[in-house]
Amino acid sequence: MDALVSTEWLANELGAFDLRIVDASYFALDPARDPQADYEAEHIPGAVFMDLANLADPASDLPSMLPSPEMFASRMQALGLGDGSRIVIYDNTPHHTAARAWWMFRTFGSNEVAILDGGLAKWKAEGRDVATGKEKLRHRHFTVWKDEAAVRSLDQMKANVASGAEQVLDARSAARFTGEEADPRGLAAGHIPGAKNLPYDTLFNADGTWKTGDALKAAFDASGVDLTKPLVTTCGSGITAAVLLFAASLLGKKDVALYDGSWSEWGSLPDTEKATGAA
Repeated sequence: MDALVSTEWLANELGAFDLRIVDASYFALDPARDPQADYEAEHIPGAVFMDLANLADPASDLPSMLPSPEMFASRMQALGLGDGSRIVIYDNTPHHTAARAWWMFRTFGSNEVAILDGGLAKWKAEGRDVATGKEKLRHRHFTVWKDEAAVRSLDQMKANVASGAEQVLDARSAARFTGEEADPRGLAAGHIPGAKNLPYDTLFNADGTWKTGDALKAAFDASGVDLTKPLVTTCGSGITAAVLLFAASLLGKKDVALYDGSWSEWGSLPDTEKATGAA
Protein backbone atom coordinates (compact mmCIF):
# COMPACT_ATOMS: atom_id res chain seq x y z
CA MET A 1 0.00 0.00 0.00
CA ASP A 2 1.35 3.42 -0.97
CA ALA A 3 1.52 6.21 1.63
CA LEU A 4 -0.99 8.21 -0.43
CA VAL A 5 -3.98 6.36 -1.85
CA SER A 6 -6.75 7.51 -4.17
CA THR A 7 -10.48 7.44 -3.56
CA GLU A 8 -10.80 4.97 -6.42
CA TRP A 9 -8.29 2.64 -4.76
CA LEU A 10 -10.11 2.84 -1.44
CA ALA A 11 -13.50 2.23 -3.02
CA ASN A 12 -12.14 -0.96 -4.59
CA GLU A 13 -10.66 -2.11 -1.27
CA LEU A 14 -13.73 -1.51 0.92
CA GLY A 15 -14.63 -4.67 2.78
CA ALA A 16 -11.14 -6.20 2.70
CA PHE A 17 -10.62 -8.18 5.90
CA ASP A 18 -7.45 -6.34 6.92
CA LEU A 19 -8.46 -2.82 5.88
CA ARG A 20 -9.26 -0.26 8.56
CA ILE A 21 -10.41 3.30 7.82
CA VAL A 22 -9.91 6.16 10.26
CA ASP A 23 -11.50 9.61 10.40
CA ALA A 24 -8.87 11.88 11.97
CA SER A 25 -10.68 15.22 11.65
CA TYR A 26 -9.65 17.73 14.33
CA PHE A 27 -10.24 21.48 14.71
CA ALA A 28 -7.53 22.68 17.09
CA LEU A 29 -8.36 26.39 16.84
CA ASP A 30 -12.12 26.10 16.36
CA PRO A 31 -13.70 24.76 19.57
CA ALA A 32 -17.18 25.37 18.18
CA ARG A 33 -16.68 22.55 15.68
CA ASP A 34 -17.51 19.06 16.86
CA PRO A 35 -15.64 16.59 14.64
CA GLN A 36 -17.26 13.59 16.31
CA ALA A 37 -20.72 14.94 15.51
CA ASP A 38 -19.56 15.55 11.94
CA TYR A 39 -18.29 11.96 11.80
CA GLU A 40 -21.56 10.53 13.08
CA ALA A 41 -23.47 12.62 10.51
CA GLU A 42 -21.43 11.23 7.63
CA HIS A 43 -18.30 9.16 7.22
CA ILE A 44 -16.76 6.71 4.80
CA PRO A 45 -18.39 3.31 5.38
CA GLY A 46 -16.51 1.32 7.99
CA ALA A 47 -14.47 4.28 9.29
CA VAL A 48 -13.88 4.75 13.00
CA PHE A 49 -13.36 8.12 14.69
CA MET A 50 -9.84 8.66 16.07
CA ASP A 51 -10.65 11.67 18.32
CA LEU A 52 -7.28 13.42 18.09
CA ALA A 53 -8.45 16.09 20.54
CA ASN A 54 -8.45 13.51 23.34
CA LEU A 55 -5.53 11.42 22.14
CA ALA A 56 -2.82 13.48 23.81
CA ASP A 57 -0.66 13.52 26.93
CA PRO A 58 -3.06 14.34 29.81
CA ALA A 59 -0.14 15.42 32.02
CA SER A 60 1.02 18.16 29.65
CA ASP A 61 -0.23 21.75 29.64
CA LEU A 62 0.67 21.95 25.96
CA PRO A 63 -1.91 21.09 23.29
CA SER A 64 -1.74 17.90 21.27
CA MET A 65 1.40 16.42 22.81
CA LEU A 66 1.94 12.76 22.01
CA PRO A 67 0.33 10.35 24.46
CA SER A 68 2.27 7.47 25.95
CA PRO A 69 2.72 4.40 23.74
CA GLU A 70 0.49 2.48 26.14
CA MET A 71 -2.33 5.04 25.86
CA PHE A 72 -2.10 5.08 22.08
CA ALA A 73 -2.07 1.29 21.83
CA SER A 74 -5.06 0.98 24.18
CA ARG A 75 -7.10 3.49 22.17
CA MET A 76 -6.27 1.81 18.87
CA GLN A 77 -7.17 -1.62 20.23
CA ALA A 78 -10.55 -0.26 21.35
CA LEU A 79 -11.12 1.08 17.83
CA GLY A 80 -10.32 -2.32 16.31
CA LEU A 81 -6.97 -1.23 14.88
CA GLY A 82 -3.91 -3.31 15.46
CA ASP A 83 -1.12 -5.51 14.25
CA GLY A 84 -1.68 -6.67 10.68
CA SER A 85 -4.11 -3.88 9.83
CA ARG A 86 -3.79 -1.78 6.69
CA ILE A 87 -4.88 1.65 7.89
CA VAL A 88 -6.18 4.44 5.66
CA ILE A 89 -6.68 7.83 7.28
CA TYR A 90 -8.72 10.77 6.07
CA ASP A 91 -10.03 14.06 7.43
CA ASN A 92 -12.45 16.81 6.49
CA THR A 93 -10.60 19.87 7.79
CA PRO A 94 -8.61 22.80 6.37
CA HIS A 95 -5.59 21.74 8.41
CA HIS A 96 -5.27 18.27 6.85
CA THR A 97 -5.11 16.60 10.26
CA ALA A 98 -4.86 13.13 8.71
CA ALA A 99 -1.15 13.88 8.42
CA ARG A 100 -0.84 14.20 12.21
CA ALA A 101 -2.60 10.88 12.64
CA TRP A 102 -0.35 9.28 10.01
CA TRP A 103 2.75 10.51 11.87
CA MET A 104 1.39 9.20 15.16
CA PHE A 105 0.71 5.76 13.72
CA ARG A 106 4.20 5.63 12.22
CA THR A 107 5.80 6.86 15.44
CA PHE A 108 3.98 4.16 17.39
CA GLY A 109 5.01 1.35 15.08
CA SER A 110 2.42 1.02 12.30
CA ASN A 111 4.04 0.76 8.87
CA GLU A 112 1.01 -0.14 6.74
CA VAL A 113 -0.67 3.25 7.01
CA ALA A 114 -1.76 5.67 4.29
CA ILE A 115 -3.59 8.96 3.77
CA LEU A 116 -6.62 9.21 1.49
CA ASP A 117 -5.83 11.82 -1.15
CA GLY A 118 -8.50 14.53 -1.11
CA GLY A 119 -10.11 13.24 2.07
CA LEU A 120 -13.84 13.06 2.70
CA ALA A 121 -14.50 16.09 0.48
CA LYS A 122 -13.22 14.32 -2.63
CA TRP A 123 -14.97 11.08 -1.67
CA LYS A 124 -18.31 12.91 -1.43
CA ALA A 125 -17.69 15.02 -4.55
CA GLU A 126 -17.44 11.78 -6.52
CA GLY A 127 -20.85 10.68 -5.25
CA ARG A 128 -19.53 7.79 -3.19
CA ASP A 129 -21.54 6.29 -0.34
CA VAL A 130 -21.31 7.61 3.21
CA ALA A 131 -22.49 6.07 6.46
CA THR A 132 -23.98 7.57 9.64
CA GLY A 133 -23.75 6.80 13.33
CA LYS A 134 -20.85 4.89 14.86
CA GLU A 135 -18.90 1.88 13.65
CA LYS A 136 -17.96 -0.87 16.07
CA LEU A 137 -15.04 -3.19 15.37
CA ARG A 138 -13.71 -6.02 17.48
CA HIS A 139 -10.69 -5.31 19.67
CA ARG A 140 -7.40 -6.09 17.98
CA HIS A 141 -3.96 -6.34 19.56
CA PHE A 142 -1.72 -3.31 18.97
CA THR A 143 1.92 -3.80 19.99
CA VAL A 144 3.23 -1.06 22.27
CA TRP A 145 6.25 0.63 20.66
CA LYS A 146 7.62 4.12 19.99
CA ASP A 147 10.18 5.47 17.55
CA GLU A 148 11.96 8.16 19.58
CA ALA A 149 13.89 9.26 16.48
CA ALA A 150 10.66 10.64 15.00
CA VAL A 151 10.21 13.23 17.77
CA ARG A 152 12.22 16.26 18.87
CA SER A 153 12.11 17.73 22.38
CA LEU A 154 12.63 21.28 23.62
CA ASP A 155 16.18 20.51 24.77
CA GLN A 156 17.03 19.01 21.40
CA MET A 157 15.66 22.07 19.62
CA LYS A 158 17.63 24.42 21.86
CA ALA A 159 20.80 22.46 21.13
CA ASN A 160 20.02 22.56 17.42
CA VAL A 161 19.80 26.36 17.40
CA ALA A 162 23.43 26.37 18.51
CA SER A 163 24.65 23.53 16.28
CA GLY A 164 22.53 23.94 13.17
CA ALA A 165 22.84 20.18 12.67
CA GLU A 166 19.24 19.84 11.49
CA GLN A 167 17.26 22.17 9.26
CA VAL A 168 14.05 23.47 10.85
CA LEU A 169 10.99 24.04 8.67
CA ASP A 170 7.93 25.91 9.98
CA ALA A 171 4.47 25.10 8.58
CA ARG A 172 2.71 28.26 9.78
CA SER A 173 1.64 31.12 7.53
CA ALA A 174 4.28 33.60 6.41
CA ALA A 175 2.70 36.35 8.53
CA ARG A 176 2.85 34.26 11.70
CA PHE A 177 6.36 33.08 10.89
CA THR A 178 7.72 36.61 10.41
CA GLY A 179 5.85 37.96 13.43
CA GLU A 180 3.73 40.38 11.40
CA GLU A 181 0.62 38.58 12.62
CA ALA A 182 -0.10 37.98 16.30
CA ASP A 183 -0.07 34.42 17.55
CA PRO A 184 -3.65 33.09 17.93
CA ARG A 185 -2.79 31.59 21.30
CA GLY A 186 -1.43 34.87 22.65
CA LEU A 187 2.19 33.73 22.58
CA ALA A 188 5.27 35.66 21.50
CA ALA A 189 5.46 36.37 17.77
CA GLY A 190 8.09 35.07 15.37
CA HIS A 191 9.92 31.80 14.86
CA ILE A 192 12.78 29.61 16.02
CA PRO A 193 16.10 31.19 14.99
CA GLY A 194 17.45 29.65 11.80
CA ALA A 195 14.11 28.15 10.77
CA LYS A 196 12.74 28.36 7.25
CA ASN A 197 9.11 28.70 6.30
CA LEU A 198 6.86 26.55 4.11
CA PRO A 199 3.16 27.24 4.77
CA TYR A 200 1.45 23.86 4.83
CA ASP A 201 -1.47 24.97 2.65
CA THR A 202 0.83 25.56 -0.32
CA LEU A 203 1.36 21.81 -0.61
CA PHE A 204 -2.12 21.12 -1.98
CA ASN A 205 -3.86 21.46 -5.31
CA ALA A 206 -7.05 23.48 -5.74
CA ASP A 207 -9.19 20.34 -5.25
CA GLY A 208 -7.54 19.52 -1.92
CA THR A 209 -5.35 16.71 -3.24
CA TRP A 210 -1.65 16.62 -2.42
CA LYS A 211 0.94 18.02 -4.76
CA THR A 212 3.37 15.27 -5.75
CA GLY A 213 6.57 14.83 -7.72
CA ASP A 214 8.18 17.92 -9.24
CA ALA A 215 5.43 20.26 -8.01
CA LEU A 216 5.95 19.12 -4.44
CA LYS A 217 9.72 19.28 -4.66
CA ALA A 218 9.48 22.80 -6.08
CA ALA A 219 7.64 23.92 -2.95
CA PHE A 220 10.44 22.61 -0.72
CA ASP A 221 13.09 24.12 -2.99
CA ALA A 222 11.37 27.52 -2.81
CA SER A 223 11.52 27.40 1.00
CA GLY A 224 15.30 27.06 0.89
CA VAL A 225 15.36 23.56 2.36
CA ASP A 226 17.95 21.06 1.18
CA LEU A 227 16.22 17.67 1.14
CA THR A 228 19.56 15.88 1.25
CA LYS A 229 20.09 17.10 4.82
CA PRO A 230 18.30 16.21 8.09
CA LEU A 231 15.04 18.06 8.70
CA VAL A 232 12.78 18.87 11.64
CA THR A 233 9.30 20.26 11.10
CA THR A 234 7.41 22.59 13.44
CA CYS A 235 4.24 24.71 13.51
CA GLY A 236 1.87 26.11 16.15
CA SER A 237 1.02 22.94 18.07
CA GLY A 238 2.53 20.02 16.15
CA ILE A 239 -0.46 19.45 13.87
CA THR A 240 0.41 21.04 10.51
CA ALA A 241 4.10 20.25 11.09
CA ALA A 242 3.01 16.70 10.24
CA VAL A 243 1.78 17.94 6.85
CA LEU A 244 5.34 18.99 5.99
CA LEU A 245 6.73 15.74 7.36
CA PHE A 246 4.34 13.62 5.31
CA ALA A 247 5.07 15.69 2.20
CA ALA A 248 8.81 15.19 2.69
CA SER A 249 8.21 11.45 3.03
CA LEU A 250 6.36 11.47 -0.32
CA LEU A 251 9.63 12.71 -1.81
CA GLY A 252 11.46 9.77 -0.24
CA LYS A 253 12.92 11.62 2.72
CA LYS A 254 13.47 9.48 5.81
CA ASP A 255 15.69 11.61 8.08
CA VAL A 256 12.87 13.90 9.17
CA ALA A 257 11.38 14.42 12.63
CA LEU A 258 8.71 16.61 14.24
CA TYR A 259 9.07 19.05 17.13
CA ASP A 260 5.99 18.08 19.09
CA GLY A 261 5.88 21.12 21.39
CA SER A 262 6.26 23.47 18.42
CA TRP A 263 5.52 27.18 18.92
CA SER A 264 3.04 26.44 21.73
CA GLU A 265 6.08 25.46 23.78
CA TRP A 266 8.88 27.55 22.28
CA GLY A 267 6.83 30.75 22.08
CA SER A 268 5.58 30.46 25.67
CA LEU A 269 8.98 30.31 27.34
CA PRO A 270 10.94 33.40 28.43
CA ASP A 271 14.36 31.80 27.89
CA THR A 272 13.93 30.71 24.27
CA GLU A 273 15.32 33.01 21.60
CA LYS A 274 12.74 34.24 19.09
CA ALA A 275 13.46 35.57 15.62
CA THR A 276 11.26 37.80 13.48
CA GLY A 277 11.27 38.76 9.83
CA ALA A 278 11.80 36.53 6.83
CA ALA A 279 14.09 33.52 6.96
